[in-house]
Amino acid sequence: MNSRISRFLARCLTVLAAFLLPLGVDAAISLQITNPARLPAGFQLQWNAPGTGLVYSVQFREALADDVWRLAPADQPWPSPLTNWVDTSASSNTARFYRVVAVPESQRGKVLSAVNTRTMSRFEIGFLLAAAGVTNITAQYNVRLYKVVYETITPLGARTKASGALLLPEGAGRPLPLVTYQHGTITQTNKAPSSMDLQGEVSIGIGFATTGYAAAVPDFLGLGDSPGLHPYHHARSEATACVDMLRAVKTLCATNGFPLTNKLFLTGYSQGGHVTMALCRELETFHTNEFTVTACAPMAGAYDLSGVTAVDFLSGRAQPNPYYFAYLLAAYQDVYHLASTLADLLAPAYATTLPPLLQGNSDGSTINAAMPSDPVQVLKPAILAAFRSNPNHPLTVALRDNDLYAWTPRALMRMYHCAGDQDVIIANSQVAFASFQARGATQVQFFDPLPSGDHGDCAIPSAMLAKAWFDSLR
Repeated sequence: MNSRISRFLARCLTVLAAFLLPLGVDAAISLQITNPARLPAGFQLQWNAPGTGLVYSVQFREALADDVWRLAPADQPWPSPLTNWVDTSASSNTARFYRVVAVPESQRGKVLSAVNTRTMSRFEIGFLLAAAGVTNITAQYNVRLYKVVYETITPLGARTKASGALLLPEGAGRPLPLVTYQHGTITQTNKAPSSMDLQGEVSIGIGFATTGYAAAVPDFLGLGDSPGLHPYHHARSEATACVDMLRAVKTLCATNGFPLTNKLFLTGYSQGGHVTMALCRELETFHTNEFTVTACAPMAGAYDLSGVTAVDFLSGRAQPNPYYFAYLLAAYQDVYHLASTLADLLAPAYATTLPPLLQGNSDGSTINAAMPSDPVQVLKPAILAAFRSNPNHPLTVALRDNDLYAWTPRALMRMYHCAGDQDVIIANSQVAFASFQARGATQVQFFDPLPSGDHGDCAIPSAMLAKAWFDSLR
């Protein structure tokens, strides 16, 4: 890097750095970046610590005018108490703009409450499984249902809380393998797994628990008892909320007489497939001293959001559930600030009617009814045209930030997806699988459990195959 570029970047870095407290503090405090430098390993930032008990994360953008702030690559968990950081992904001719976000340190994974809401008998569980059409699982144990509330972090790294369900078998008489199941799309906060609605996906956790697993089913941020808007398909906060749920579960199991083995299994369907992939990446990148993933089974997830999924949204075909796009748009507006407000992105016919439906009180069918079957038509024509034509449109950049195929899994992995899926098309999994294979991850396998099955039809066959595989490894 020549000296002119170095001086220019140094000036930009100093101007853009800010000490931000996104917890009700009105004013930002100046945070001075000192001696930004090019090192053999990458571009280094250092900054002063304006107080104690703070942690930091670095964000970057490629341009000031039309980009969004993204969490910068790191080789350590974020946010970090360290006041230095190296961007190892920046090439010698890269011009990036950075900012440092500081927040009070969180006690991530701290249990805030745990309530045993009820115990289900083997008879009740058998009836539940039969009603769901699951005939190859026999209820072996009664199951305790716990609602867990724990401390975690927001997409900016600030302290917040999240909730989830913990299902534990009674009388197993031996240490339990731990499985975490990540649920599919939920738009109503009170329908999260911790509500113990047996019509929902908490029943999958119960199915694991009654056969001798400790089963965690996280609600995710913005659902259940977690405040704020759910950051739908925001990979990093999906992952951190689930990591901290695992921490809370380990504490509860240790203090309530449910010892765990060293086996950890990850699985989830639809949005839960995306979350499961994000969680596996997070654990293997930042938490190998704390967790070892035995096996991972992501199912029917949108792993290529900026490619396959965006192209599908822009294809003009009638989507079975157009609300997915609106939910994603609202979440990314909240996380990335694509515009001043969500309404500023929407065509007049939807600017006042759609945003209130995306606040956690309406179900998917209600949102669908308020939308066109071609979901991108909710955008203003000029914004839609820019989204189509500009490869670095802010929405495209946000989608790219949440792709989940450009990494190399180390754990055993089986991906499940059906060719007939019209909600999350199978090319999402095919792109991810091809990327993993090209990176040398030969332990990753791909299965189509029911080629003619649509998104709903594929769920139970995929889950049953994943469970049978986990059973063989437990």
